Order: sequence, then structure tokens, then C-alpha cells
Amino acid sequence: MAKRSYPLSKVYGLLEPGPVVLLSTAHKGRANVMTMSWHTMMEFEPPLVGCIVSGRDFSFDALKATRQCVLNIPTVELKATVVGCGNTSGRSVDKFKDFGLTPAPAALVDAPLIAECYANLECRVVDTRLMNRYNFFVLEVLKAWIDPACKDPRTLHHRGRGAFMVAGETIKLPSKMK
Repeated sequence: MAKRSYPLSKVYGLLEPGPVVLLSTAHKGRANVMTMSWHTMMEFEPPLVGCIVSGRDFSFDALKATRQCVLNIPTVELKATVVGCGNTSGRSVDKFKDFGLTPAPAALVDAPLIAECYANLECRVVDTRLMNRYNFFVLEVLKAWIDPACKDPRTLHHRGRGAFMVAGETIKLPSKMK
């Protein structure tokens, strides 16, 4: 099979690590939501998640100041909301109100859970050493919530430039991990 050169600007779509999430923050009495797909698992227990939040994003200042957030995992049913939240700024829009999202109180952080998402991960920032250089935050998941009624969540995975893939069939393969 002959392979051809691939543009470096599109590599992200090949390595996309996981589902698109809605990151919620609360700062100075204002809750906000941003769409985020640049995250990666770093450790199992306690669960550590690395993520990039652009310094241009309204959520960056809230996350930097409060060191708290919630990673809310939507399913494909929220695709219009995911894209809408990603294409608007919290500086000028109340995304909870404008996109019909329901803020729910978290147990351990001030940022709200998004009730419509099938899973919610309450997080605190535990490492900011790469924040100034790369806008990279390391989050520790403090509490996880999941909707038991959602048996096979079909999550969105960003492939770049408006293209998304929907998680599909689950297969089981031999594993020594428990």
C-alpha cells in the first residue's frame, strides 16, 4: 500500500484521545461552559486528567483563579449544544441559559454539574507547572457521577474542523487489567 504525506495541521484528528466534554466553571458568581476536546488521562487512581484551555477562552481565567471545574460528558443527543457552546464565548453569552442546560450542584467543587450530560467529573487543579507555557492544567477527579439509565452512551469525538465521530460498537478483547 502506498502512503502519502499528511498535513501536520490535521494530525490532531488522528490522535484525538477521547470524548468531547463540556467544561463548566464558576467564578465571581457566574457559571460558564466551554466545549473541550484536548484532554488526556494521565493516571488511574487517583484519576488525573491533563487538559488544555486556551488563554483566549473565558474559562481560562476562571479555572486559573478557582482551580476547580467539572468535566461533563455529553452524548450525541447534545451535539447541537456541544457545537453551539464551542462557537460562542462566555464573555458575552450565558451558555446555560442560551443552550437550555441545567446547572446542578456539585458535591465537592463550586462549579456546576450539567444535568443533561450522562457523566460528570468534579475536578480540582493539582498542577499548573505547564500552564504558563502551554495552557496545560492537570486535574484530579474528586468525585464522579454517572446516569445508570444510560447503558451505551454514544459520545462525540472531535476529528477537527467541524468533523466529529460518534462512539459506536463496544468490543471485548483479552486483558490482564482489572
